[in-house]
Amino acid sequence: MAESLTIARPYAEAAFKLAREAHALPSWSDALARLAAVAGTEVARDLIGTPQLSNAQVAAVVADAAGQLGAEQKNFVQVLADNERLAVLPEIATLFDALRNEHEGILDAQIASAYPLDAQQVAGIVATLEQKYGKQIKATVHVDADLIGGVAIRIGDEVLDASVRGKLARMAGALKI
Repeated sequence: MAESLTIARPYAEAAFKLAREAHALPSWSDALARLAAVAGTEVARDLIGTPQLSNAQVAAVVADAAGQLGAEQKNFVQVLADNERLAVLPEIATLFDALRNEHEGILDAQIASAYPLDAQQVAGIVATLEQKYGKQIKATVHVDADLIGGVAIRIGDEVLDASVRGKLARMAGALKI
């Protein structure tokens, strides 16, 4: 994974620079997400490694499967194919979104909850996080029954653990159990 991220980083930065200069960050995010979904399929992984197809043919198939792409986006796919880097499209999309979020002052928050949260609860958590960090928060919520109760929030390297499991672990640590 670390090697894939190292390989993907210069391509993500190049795509970000192109998108920023063209004032097209949302369309590039969307296109890269679709390309990453295509490249992540088993069929595409098999196709990418096929020596019977030229790089141009593989790039055309991947680009067509991803839906409508702009000329620069198709060219980007061709560059990736020429350099045998189509397999790292998921990492490129992830890094691109991180660069976009940083540029736009947005923090990505992963909220894990023991039970499903309604929209009002999520909005309350997001508002609290926005107040704490002074930035816009883009939240992704998922259910993790192992938490027993409460929520655990990950923003970058920081984890805010307000779950019952976390509280029990801290209590056990304090009691040296």
